Amino acid sequence: MKKPSVISFLITLLLAAAVCIHGGEPVNDKDGNPVKLGELYFIQPVKTKTNNGGGLVPATTSILPPYCPLGITQTLLPYQPGLPVNFTLPDAREETFVQTSLAVNIEFNSNIWACNEFSKFWKVNETSSASEEPLILIGGTPQKPNSWFKIEIAGEGAEANTYKLTTSTGTVGTKPGVWFGAPQLVVPNDAAKPLLIKFKKVEDVTTATTSTTRVEKLGLRMFPF
Repeated sequence: MKKPSVISFLITLLLAAAVCIHGGEPVNDKDGNPVKLGELYFIQPVKTKTNNGGGLVPATTSILPPYCPLGITQTLLPYQPGLPVNFTLPDAREETFVQTSLAVNIEFNSNIWACNEFSKFWKVNETSSASEEPLILIGGTPQKPNSWFKIEIAGEGAEANTYKLTTSTGTVGTKPGVWFGAPQLVVPNDAAKPLLIKFKKVEDVTTATTSTTRVEKLGLRMFPF
């Protein structure tokens, strides 16, 4: 009678290990379709009474030079979708879809780029002191832990397909930035105020990566204004 119990325990343990290795469940875009690695998406903050829902773009974090590396800021205009990103894995694992609790790299996708000495990968600013709220910057390195982000479920039911980003430092949120108070991505001291986001697939991948893309025609270059 003990053998089935032992076998059941081992099966449960193996399944739990598989979840830890491969992540959780598939991350879905706002239409309910699984988010695919390597394809282009807009990260769109959820519109609330205090958030206009503007998309995410790279922008300077200081009004004085040096301006690089750029940070990541929400646009002040709610109809702007942001600059497209793609998701990749920091290792050579064979996966097709982004999964919750699975570390991914986030990279802006644009042929027009400022601060060419820095990569388009996102990272947490490790030079911040313990008392500061670390900025999310570009210039990341895929294999370094400060460039690893996890996507966690933040909404269910009517709020399904709503997520938040987490890092080894904490959960990603925002604070007023230097340019007209536009929300700037940081790891805030208050983890109870995450930035809630959804993912919108870029339908026309060809034009989304050219200099005449619809996104750039809306004025989404290196600044959110």
